[in-house]
Amino acid sequence: MSTAPSSEPAPASDDRLAVELRRFGPLGIIAILVILFTGNITLGAIVLPAGAVLVLGWVLLSHTPWHEIGYVRPHNWIATVALGLACGIALKFLMKSIVMPLLGADPINWAYHSWAGNRALLPAAIWACLAAGWGEETLFRGYMFERLGKLLPPGLAAKIAIVLVTSVWFGLGHYFNQGLAGAEQATITGLVFGSIFAFSGRLFMLMCAHAAYDLTALAMIYWNLETRVAHLIFK
Repeated sequence: MSTAPSSEPAPASDDRLAVELRRFGPLGIIAILVILFTGNITLGAIVLPAGAVLVLGWVLLSHTPWHEIGYVRPHNWIATVALGLACGIALKFLMKSIVMPLLGADPINWAYHSWAGNRALLPAAIWACLAAGWGEETLFRGYMFERLGKLLPPGLAAKIAIVLVTSVWFGLGHYFNQGLAGAEQATITGLVFGSIFAFSGRLFMLMCAHAAYDLTALAMIYWNLETRVAHLIFK
């Protein structure tokens, strides 16, 4: 007796791979760990956002829609860029002149003080700021929000938990080269950026804000303005 063949086609190998990458099985967990612990790679003075590049590869291989990691086309590119620049610059001044002094932070960021007046390092420093704006938002907001959002039940409590977890992870990532003050600053900015992303689901404005934040910090360091800005309010 012969058995009639199944009318359902066998799943393609790339479809099976996509399913496994989206699941929280062995392959999915390995992908998460590799992406999160790769982060940024420094070659000499050049920062490479390797973790974010891996995120893009994961999106393509897992067939995840781009909007699920916040890659949503802005309605108005000019307004989005302008808002991001304004928010990033304002947030940096707020952090430097009010928040960090209240936390007792040193006005000088000694981890990057070698950038002060250093024209030779300026191109690499500018690139690092731009790469962080794109790469860290893609990794810490876009990717981590998507993964945790799939793991946790939907609702406000889950969104709050995701903002907190991603912000603490973001802060810890800055502890090893900037110490406690750097971790505190990154955690707070992570809370701000994460809250905006949880509400909007859009990354491009945040990428501009993050890059503007870091470029403003670079300007303060390069022109030796850190102490002056830190003492604008509190003498």
